[in-house]
Amino acid sequence: MLSATHLTWSIAAAGAAGVVLRPWRLPEAVWAVAAAGALVGLGLLAPAAAATAVMRGADVYGFLAGMMLLSELARREGLFDAAAAWAIGHAAGSGRRLFDLVYVIGTGVTVLLSNDATAVVLTPAVAAACRRAGARALPHLMACALVANAASFVLPISNPANLVVFGRDLPALGTWLVRFGPPSIAAVAMTWAVLRWQHRDMLAAQIATRSESPSLGRSARVAAASIALAAVVLLACSALGVSLGAPTLAIAALAVAVVQVLRCEAPWALLRGVDWSILPLVAGLFVLVAGLESTGVVARLASALHDLEAGAPFQAAAWAGVIAAFGCNFVNNLPAGLLGGSVVAAAHAGAPVQAAIMIGIDLGPNLSVTGSLATILWLNAIRREGEHVSGARFLRIGAVAMPAALLAALTLALL
Repeated sequence: MLSATHLTWSIAAAGAAGVVLRPWRLPEAVWAVAAAGALVGLGLLAPAAAATAVMRGADVYGFLAGMMLLSELARREGLFDAAAAWAIGHAAGSGRRLFDLVYVIGTGVTVLLSNDATAVVLTPAVAAACRRAGARALPHLMACALVANAASFVLPISNPANLVVFGRDLPALGTWLVRFGPPSIAAVAMTWAVLRWQHRDMLAAQIATRSESPSLGRSARVAAASIALAAVVLLACSALGVSLGAPTLAIAALAVAVVQVLRCEAPWALLRGVDWSILPLVAGLFVLVAGLESTGVVARLASALHDLEAGAPFQAAAWAGVIAAFGCNFVNNLPAGLLGGSVVAAAHAGAPVQAAIMIGIDLGPNLSVTGSLATILWLNAIRREGEHVSGARFLRIGAVAMPAALLAALTLALL
């Protein structure tokens, strides 16, 4: 008969596998919530402890909800389609230039709207733009997938996993930029270089030189201004050390309200366009990590990390980053980030270790399609567009791009 510890681990592993593999095509949230419910139902985790774990994610839920609302608003108002059409118009018939422009736009969207926006909203616009331009879609779609992770630690708001890893210890914006500015630039540049080289033959073909740009009305301009305002406010919150969840949600709600008033429409259709299942998914993952913490695994990992850091701090940080990067491809980066953040806190690890783990959690998913929620969402998005990228093909690309970017980023972060 399984012990409580082994049963907890088995349920957590089954939940993580369900999130990654989606048996019977059930939503990811179903598996995370079912596993969390099993832990409580079988008495492996007290209801009060589960409730506390859920509440730990309050800031993350607010941030995610706000970003999803802003992303859906931008999608519905045609901002992403306009950006893709702009890229075609300025590519001047060059597949290479179109790739560069898509990569730049993807970087901007990731930095200011988070990696999920690039995966879910920009990707379909890029796929449609490639069809209009007669361009091979694969390089541009891969650019969307990989830049969504490579640029996801330029700012604290660029990836929900950043909030998960740091929790209440999220550095102020100035500290963040000093610590992560050079590594993030290196990761973005290295990923671009690898992708550009791997797809050099496809990008050599000429493409159409014109694409009809959608007309942006007053509501679209207001939506664009709202997103710009949100970016400014969130950067200010980061600089002041204010939690990001409530401000993000408040700005998004205000932006939606203003745009809907201008359109003289109720917001229900827009709200239905948001994938709200992400919120119970994240809540379920918080509960699963709490279950693992109850087995003592966090304490054991923290002890090992503390001992290694005491004797060899550089090696401890480097190994922590590498293990986090490869590990998140087995369990997805959100649970890996939650577990990593708990271990760092328990070990009272230094800033280099914490930074290395976050870099690994953000860049690691570029190895495989199972590495992050953003990549899984990207895969679903391209399938809806009639495109297909196999797990093996993604791995062949990621096996070069991810380690190269990780090495460059960790080297600069730990110098």
